[in-house]
Amino acid sequence: MIKFLQLTGFFILISISFTFAQHRGKASYYSHKLKGRHTSDGGKYNPDSLTCAHRSYPFGTILKVHNPKNDRNVIVRVTDRGPHQKRLMIDLSYSAASDLDIIRDGIAMVEITRLDSMPPKIPTLLPLPTPNLVIIVQRSKSNFSKLLLNRNLKS
Repeated sequence: MIKFLQLTGFFILISISFTFAQHRGKASYYSHKLKGRHTSDGGKYNPDSLTCAHRSYPFGTILKVHNPKNDRNVIVRVTDRGPHQKRLMIDLSYSAASDLDIIRDGIAMVEITRLDSMPPKIPTLLPLPTPNLVIIVQRSKSNFSKLLLNRNLKS
């Protein structure tokens, strides 16, 4: 039993450390030529948005990207796959790269920390019914409930 608890604690510790692990690698950024093109998650690239491309993080994952050279941070959301060069770890939108001050250099060493995941996209909600509409659902065969339902629908 003690071995089991020790192993369980060990695996929990390892999983927590991987959850909050920082990755270090080189970052580049998207050019303005890609404006309006579709990203892998189905959206369109906008240079003014704070988004990025990463090979393995799920779409919607929120990442904190830190530039240790000037101690600047930016929070971005994963919307695309890439970069397609092995020497790079992340592709940033133009705005994110500008916030980190890596536009002039083109490529910079950054630290990436996973913060959280966004909920999946929700389709457009249907308009709510008017307040006058009241539907009563009841498992009864009484005429009273049917009468109440018909009366509320007519008014």
